[in-house]
Amino acid sequence: MISPDQFLPVAEETGLIGPLGEMVLRQACMTARRWPGLSIAVNLSANQFRLSGFAERVMEIVRETGTDPSQIELEVTESVLLGDTVTRDALKTLRGMGFKIALDDFGSGHSSLSYLRQYEVDKIKIDRSFVQHLGHSADADSAAIIRAITTLGRTIGLTVVAEGVETEDQRHFLAMTGCDELQGYLFARALPEEKIAALLADERRSGMTAGPATSNGKRPSFS
Repeated sequence: MISPDQFLPVAEETGLIGPLGEMVLRQACMTARRWPGLSIAVNLSANQFRLSGFAERVMEIVRETGTDPSQIELEVTESVLLGDTVTRDALKTLRGMGFKIALDDFGSGHSSLSYLRQYEVDKIKIDRSFVQHLGHSADADSAAIIRAITTLGRTIGLTVVAEGVETEDQRHFLAMTGCDELQGYLFARALPEEKIAALLADERRSGMTAGPATSNGKRPSFS
């Protein structure tokens, strides 16, 4: 197994991020068709936005696979938002087509409220570094930062997600703070498609209501 931290920089340097990104998006779209009512998150690289006709190619893949764009959540980092007007126009086009846009790892980079004003996003994801420090006296400020981000997001109508949830104490704090969705090892580790299908089947048999493939404290987030 090779982690994304290793292969993604190589893909970006060699130009393979384009075809690799398209392969991942196509697979996500085909999977989404098999799971109606669930959403699937796809991470996008800043380099993908620099490719000519990127937004048009994304729309073409969706049409070819017959996927409902609202099932696909496109996750971007703050580095993407540092791009030029081409990036801004591409994001606006994709959101206008029905894709959901999520700002990933919020708070870990050059966070700016101007991003949330200039770019229309649907969701912000609190970086896992803040969640992992919850309950540690060495970083009591993490709780205050999480409360501030959650309040900000909910005030301007964004869905707020906490990443990296691993303990029941973290889950309880985040739920009480008002995070809309939680994801992390507390709910499930990364799973291949067939095991996710089995997990969903178990949930249906146990009487849990199927919703988007994200968690509000009860279900794992599949992304």
